[in-house]
Amino acid sequence: MKMDKLNDLSKSIIFPKGEKITNDHFTGTAWLSMLVPDDSKFNCPIGNVTFEPGARTNWHIHQGGQILLVTAGKGYYQEKGKKARVIRKGDVVMIPSGVNHWHGASANSWFVHIAIMPNSQKGPVEWLEFVSDEEYNVINE
Repeated sequence: MKMDKLNDLSKSIIFPKGEKITNDHFTGTAWLSMLVPDDSKFNCPIGNVTFEPGARTNWHIHQGGQILLVTAGKGYYQEKGKKARVIRKGDVVMIPSGVNHWHGASANSWFVHIAIMPNSQKGPVEWLEFVSDEEYNVINE
């Protein structure tokens, strides 16, 4: 990505980029800034996630569902067995509980979203297999 596009994106970022994610649940580089921690009072952790171009989550399931609020860049969202769709700044994705899905940046754009995980008392995220390059590259053709 050209530096001027990265600078334009950084001007529109609302929340801090946070810490680099170092677990095995992502392909590529992403950062997380927890805005609301998980607790028993609200049961709704909220995080700001920033993806470098090409970065993406593994397939995963939220027992209590998930809501994504896209704040910058261009990315993809896909449910298992369905075609991936492009998501951009201003899009809202409501993911019902128990739906196997992934999300992340397009190959040529940074991507930022706020991830809201309601009903966290229903159980932790179930992380599944990587989104293969073959699955991902079909979207970018």
